[in-house]
Amino acid sequence: MTISILGIGWLTKSEYGCIVKGEQTSYGEANGPDSLVKQGIFAYPVKNFGRFDWASRMTCFGVALALRDAGIAYSATQKQDIGIVATSDEGSLRTDIEYFRDYLDSGRTLSRGNLFIYTLPSSPAGEAAIHFGLLGPMMYAGGADALATVLDTAADMVKAGEARMMVAGKAADDEALFFVIGESSTAAAGRDLDEVKAIVSAKAGIAEMVQKFSLKEARKAIA
Repeated sequence: MTISILGIGWLTKSEYGCIVKGEQTSYGEANGPDSLVKQGIFAYPVKNFGRFDWASRMTCFGVALALRDAGIAYSATQKQDIGIVATSDEGSLRTDIEYFRDYLDSGRTLSRGNLFIYTLPSSPAGEAAIHFGLLGPMMYAGGADALATVLDTAADMVKAGEARMMVAGKAADDEALFFVIGESSTAAAGRDLDEVKAIVSAKAGIAEMVQKFSLKEARKAIA
């Protein structure tokens, strides 16, 4: 058994899709990523989704697409031995600033509790874990080469038996890229982890990485 990439879900400012399934859909006249709520990518409604900060929305969109690409079903009553490691371009900085501004506007006495929830960079991964029923390890990783770091961390957790599978990925401004990592019995059953890391480590934008992943899938299909 080898540790492989079993699914890749992505969204950019203009499109969204699944790499392994070869799905790529434009938002068209819809209002960008937020229109995905009405596109049926969630198996059931996400509780309090309208209150989520931007990173939590992008994370949940990306995880939903990655799970779909890997053929993993979920429901409101189902719990799964899957963990999540996430990163983002800004951590919780945007919400931290919004929270402090709200604190100032409120006379330095209080601020909205709903904003406070998202002043931790791990909150988006927590929201995804709650909705998708992920019972495995959950963490946030930052710093240089953060996306490569979360892939390595997730793979190590699967190898160590901390979870049967892991979801790992990155949320950016109106974009997200998430992977499902687990054991595969044959080379054809998954995508090579080192090949994926080589693309990720090139520090390209999400749209460019998606293009490279899609090109690899097209070449694999021809071969």
